[in-house]
Order: sequence, then C-alpha cells, then structure tokens
Amino acid sequence: MTSQVSSPAEQADGTVVGEQRRPDGTKDVRRLDRVVIRFAGDSGDGMQLTGDRFTSETASFGNDLSTLPNFPAEIRAPAGTLPGVSSFQLHFADHDILTPGDAPNVLVAMNPAALKANIGDLPRGAEIIVNTDEFTKRAMQKVGYATSPLEDGSLAGYGLHPVPLTTLTVEALKDFDLTRKEAERSKNMFALGLLSWMYHRPTEGTERFLRSKFAKKPEIAEANLTAFRAGWNFGETTEDFAVSYEVAPATKAFPVGTYRNISGNLALAYGLVSASRQADLPLFLGSYPITPASDILHELSKHKNFGVRTFQAEDEIAGIGAALGAAFGGSLAVTTTSGPGVALKSETIGLAVSLELPLLVIDIQRGGPSTGLPTKTEQADLLQAMFGRNGEAPVPIVAPRTPGDCFDAALEAARIALTYRTPVLLLSDGYLANGSEPWRIPALEELPDLRVRFAQGPNHTLDDGTEVFWPYKRDPQTLARPWAVPGTPGLEHRIGGIEKQDGTGNISYDPANHDFMVRTRQAKIDGIEVPDIEVDDPDGASLLVLGWGSTFGPITAAVRRLRVQGVPVAQAHLRHLNPFPGNLGEVLGRYEKVVVPEMNLGQLALLIRAKYLVDARSYNQVSGMPFKAEQLAAALKEAIDA
Repeated sequence: MTSQVSSPAEQADGTVVGEQRRPDGTKDVRRLDRVVIRFAGDSGDGMQLTGDRFTSETASFGNDLSTLPNFPAEIRAPAGTLPGVSSFQLHFADHDILTPGDAPNVLVAMNPAALKANIGDLPRGAEIIVNTDEFTKRAMQKVGYATSPLEDGSLAGYGLHPVPLTTLTVEALKDFDLTRKEAERSKNMFALGLLSWMYHRPTEGTERFLRSKFAKKPEIAEANLTAFRAGWNFGETTEDFAVSYEVAPATKAFPVGTYRNISGNLALAYGLVSASRQADLPLFLGSYPITPASDILHELSKHKNFGVRTFQAEDEIAGIGAALGAAFGGSLAVTTTSGPGVALKSETIGLAVSLELPLLVIDIQRGGPSTGLPTKTEQADLLQAMFGRNGEAPVPIVAPRTPGDCFDAALEAARIALTYRTPVLLLSDGYLANGSEPWRIPALEELPDLRVRFAQGPNHTLDDGTEVFWPYKRDPQTLARPWAVPGTPGLEHRIGGIEKQDGTGNISYDPANHDFMVRTRQAKIDGIEVPDIEVDDPDGASLLVLGWGSTFGPITAAVRRLRVQGVPVAQAHLRHLNPFPGNLGEVLGRYEKVVVPEMNLGQLALLIRAKYLVDARSYNQVSGMPFKAEQLAAALKEAIDA
C-alpha cells in the first residue's frame, strides 16, 4: 500500500478556496474543495434516482466522489414515517477522497420524516432545503413534531431554505395533461435542477437520461425535463439562494485514463465477465434474488453476448447446486447471495471442497443474524466464511476494499478458483455494493491470463503398463486435481460427497486415507500464492491499524487526519483472509499496538490473536452504517495515548 498525500477534505468540512462575482453581477460564486450532500425523502420520492443522476453528472464533470445510498429496510413502509425514509449521500471533491463523508453540508428534506431522521447528522451551519408543502399538521404529528420545526426556532443554527417544491413543480407542469398526483411525482427532478444550479453541475446527461428512460412516454419525459429546468431557473432567480458553489474537477487525483462512475455490484459483474473472457470459459451464474446481491444477477442477465448464462433458481440451494454442476461441466461457475444465503449454501460449498471444483461464492454481506437488516451493511460473515461448514472444509477468502476494487477482487477470486480447483468466497458488503466511485477502465493487456488446461487423456500408468485417468492425481506445485470435462473419451470418473481414495477417486473409508486427504486439501489452501501485505508507515509508528474489506476508506481517511495532526500511524489492509499473506506475522510483530476496526464484534481480531498470538485490539461497530473517519481517528488517537 503506497503512502497517500494527506487531504484536508478527509479531516474537516469543505474549505472555501475562492469567491467571485458572476459575469452578470447577479450572484456570488463560491469555490469549495469538497461538498457532502444528502437527499432524503419517502422511498417513493425518487431520492435514489435523484442522487444517482447528481452523481453521474458529478462524475462526468471530473470530481472525485464517493456515495452512500441508504434504503429503508421495510418493503413498503407507511408514507411519511421514519422507517420509510430513503436517503442518498454524495461526497465530491477537487482531490482524492475515500468516504461518502462524515456529515452532510447540505440536506434536502422532502418531508418532516426525512428532516427528523437526518437532522442529528448535520453539523451546525449546514444548509437545509425543505419541501414546505409536506409540513402539514398531520405529517408532522406522524413523526412526533408537536410544533413545526420550520417555525419554532429549533433550526436556528442552520441555513434554512424553505421551498414549496410540490407547489412549484405542479405550477411548472400546469400546461401538461397530467393529474396533480402525476405532476407531483416530478418534484424530485425540480430538486435535482435546483441542486444542479447550486453546484454548477452539467445537465446534458440528465436530459438524455430522462428522454431515454421515458422514451415510450414522451409527455412524461417532457414533464420531468420541464420540472428539472424549473428547478434550475428557480435557483437562478430566487433571492433565497444568493450564492452558488463550484467544486473544480479532481484532475490531479486520477492517473491518465478513461473513467466512469461504478458501483461495487456493477464492478463485480464486469469483473466476472472479464474473468470468463480471460479464462476463455463460459460464465454461469446460479442465483436466487436476495438484497443486496440481486443487482449482480440483474446485470449479468444483460450480457448473453459474452457467453453469460444466468439462472434464477427457486431457492438458494438450487442456485448453488446448478452452479456446481456448471463447474463440473467446464464453466466458470458463480453463485451470489448474502449472509442468510451462505448458510443455506454451506452443504454444497462443502461438496465443492470435496469435489475440488472451481466455484465462486459471492457474499454481499448485510446486517444479521437471520433476516436482520436487509438494506444495511455489516462485515459479520467472516467467521461463517472461514468455518461455516461441517468437517474440515477450508475455503479461500478474498475481500475487495472499494466499489471499483470489486472488479479486481472478482478476477483474483477467479484466478485462485481456477488455478487451485477450489471454491472461493468473495466477501463484499452492502456499503461497497451500493456505493460508487470513479473507476479507471483497464486496458485488455492489463488483465491477467486466466486460461486453464483441461485434462486431455490418461495421466497415470499402472504396474502392468495400462494407462488410466486418475481424477485425484495432483499437480505437484498447486496440489490441484485435473479438471476433466464430462463426455471426454477416456476420462470417465466418479465424483461425489463421500471421501475419495487419493489418486483414483474411488470411495474410501480407510482412516489413514481420510487423514491424508483432509491434510492435503488444507495444504492446498495454505499453499495458495498471495502477495505480501504492504504497510503504509512513513513515520515509523508504534501503532498499526489493520483492516479488511470496506473499512479501507474510513480507516485511510482517519489515518490521514491523524498524520496531518502530526500523529504517526501505520496502516495495512488485507485482501486475502484465507490464507493470510505470508509476511503478516512478521508485520504484526513490528508494532507495539495493533488495532483492528471491523463492522462486527471482532472476527478478524479473533483470527489474528489465535494465529499470531498478538494483542490485536478490536474497535467495533454493528449499526448497519459504515464507520465515520472522525470517529475512527478519535479511537486510534485514544489507543496511541493509552
């Protein structure tokens, strides 16, 4: 891990870097280095679409960005209630950033529930844009407001902008043949137009998107475009917004290349397609829809032209069973799920360990146990991934660190599965899956060669000179068994879940053989070649903060804050969790203190303490939300001072 330049944007609110008068002299333009915006409203108010469009325009403008969509856990919560609030947070800047921001500089609240659910996250001085039309007595009582917060002085410490978004939208669309209810649905586009004016976002992409989305309903498309433009014009003409803001492109933050905005699930889908092409194998996905993994199934179903076959099974067990069958047949086989689905798939994962076939099991972790928090994030499946099968059934584990890194993690998981003939668990989570960031599209020559050689004929000679095929005769380097495609003449062999005899693959109940096979399967996983872990320690720190998965962004942001304050902190981040990098023990031994932040109750810390006998200290959170950088910085400073 290379040292990163400390960034003021990861330690404080956005800094004003300049101010100028617009050419027409009407309004001031203030230049900032970064901004955090949160859109919030009912799940039917289109907040995710609004945030996604603002993000797309911000990405096309060239800012670095990070997003945090936050969905209601209720499928259809009552309108105007706190459980039904949906929000989308976007952090964008003129330099390299790593998190969606600790606290919003701007909150767009479409109703009283959105205001109440989010006001606690706002620092004093933040701007609040509220849809005053929704602040009726009944709507406020629904969320416990005895008096209107817009009038009782409780928002005096904020920059309050009361805007009748619904009324203005309906007025803008009065010439359209729409009912009032239909017209009101475009109020999110009015809000998007206002914020686009406020932060000088491009508009062409949104206009193209709306025309494409509603191509079969041109009047709806024009209504949304009209509402969007009306919002822009309102910002331009109203006296309530005396200042607009500019955040310059982050040209110095990115290496030269072609970029696009990408979410973790989309990056995973593209990584799987790329892996199948680099392996020259058809891609098969056997999956059952489950939040937050379903988007991978949706995306891969669009790519039949790349030899992708998707099978939406009737349940989790059928999904992985079909995938394992595809692996036996010579495909790059994948199954996707979340934590509860991993539990259901565990027996078939164990079967894949016994059969020694390549299989990618992608777990987009969410809050648990059981159904838990379907739309919230967590890192609590690590021990399940490591040990959640009967018998000794070791499985390699890979974890991406950012949304864009999900692409590379998919390729790495495929490399391990294909090279070592083993199922591999890839642990992403809801934060990475739904979050997004700019991603440089790699050139084809940058992708690894994953081509495999199938068994072609007999591989063993008996004492009498007869040449036969032994399905469990291993490669001396990788300990992988040959991959024989069914139907290949001369390669007939038996597979199944009962223990096999070494070499021949015949059923065996011999105790010594079972002991040998168990140890051999473990040795195969232990021998997987993974890169050494790299340490970012420019100042010779005494404390190492060790993370895995999606904690990378908050940890790195916290480390930057401390280094700006002159506090030395070392950082290392794990991609490979089984097996661990070969130099991890030596790295841990260099430091007086090791802190492991995790969105669980200390699962990696438990493994580290057990394997390396070091006093790895946990710092935990299981709130369904990612760490905040300031929170982690304070915890690390406390650990250093202690």
